[in-house]
Amino acid sequence: MLNAYARDSRDVRLKGSSAMSASEAGGGQVKSAVRTVELLEFFAGSPGMHTLAAVQEAVGYPKSSLYMLLRTLVELGWVETDPTGTRYGIGVRALLVGTSYLDGDEVVTAARATLDLLADDTSETVRLARLDGTSVVDLATRRSPHHLRPATRVGRRLPAHSTALGKALLATRADDEVRRMLPETLPAFTAHTVTDREALIEELAAVRALGYAVDREENTLGLRCFAVAVPYRVPARDAVSCSVPVARLTEAHEQRIKEALFDARDRLTPVTRHL
Repeated sequence: MLNAYARDSRDVRLKGSSAMSASEAGGGQVKSAVRTVELLEFFAGSPGMHTLAAVQEAVGYPKSSLYMLLRTLVELGWVETDPTGTRYGIGVRALLVGTSYLDGDEVVTAARATLDLLADDTSETVRLARLDGTSVVDLATRRSPHHLRPATRVGRRLPAHSTALGKALLATRADDEVRRMLPETLPAFTAHTVTDREALIEELAAVRALGYAVDREENTLGLRCFAVAVPYRVPARDAVSCSVPVARLTEAHEQRIKEALFDARDRLTPVTRHL
């Protein structure tokens, strides 16, 4: 089921385009398009198969119109059903679109060699991610060769406020913009998550001064993450991170990671400046 924070993020993304389109097209057409997108976003954020009742509870649409929309999306390949035809999940068409996005993204292409080098320099898991509303989405990853390593995958979405990637990107924005983006109280994922918006904004000032952001077990217990924004746009939309289990993090290793991230940022800046 969509939580309140996810619904708020979704509403921010859709509010502007919906209001604009409503003056240009029929309200029914806009509603249908918005519902289709919201439904696909629900499936993307809720892996596995779901009953019609569970989907209806999550998205809140009338069951009859939801059923017709699901059947249409099944016929088009965007949604799949189980053998009984009573449970629904994301379809293969969504994978094709996602792959096309990554294949055509010039930043992902430009960053490949830098990510490889960063992974070699640190022997830790590295990620390239993009800010999307109040979340960060992984665009590319390199896994650590160590047995003890964080789980990561392309397309994974995490809240910006609890990640080093997100904080590095939020820090490139003015405080008032951050206030407009985030609710006053932020959801906690561990006991270390910063849940007060003003406390987070104070931390963003430190991020600007230091040039890097830190996730201190705020999203996953036992994991610390360091990140830098890639400043080819202002404000930045992409950032690079390095994640390391706290059990393996020494002071010397932390310093090597920070230096490697600064080097990665400096290598990426000139090759992405024209993008």
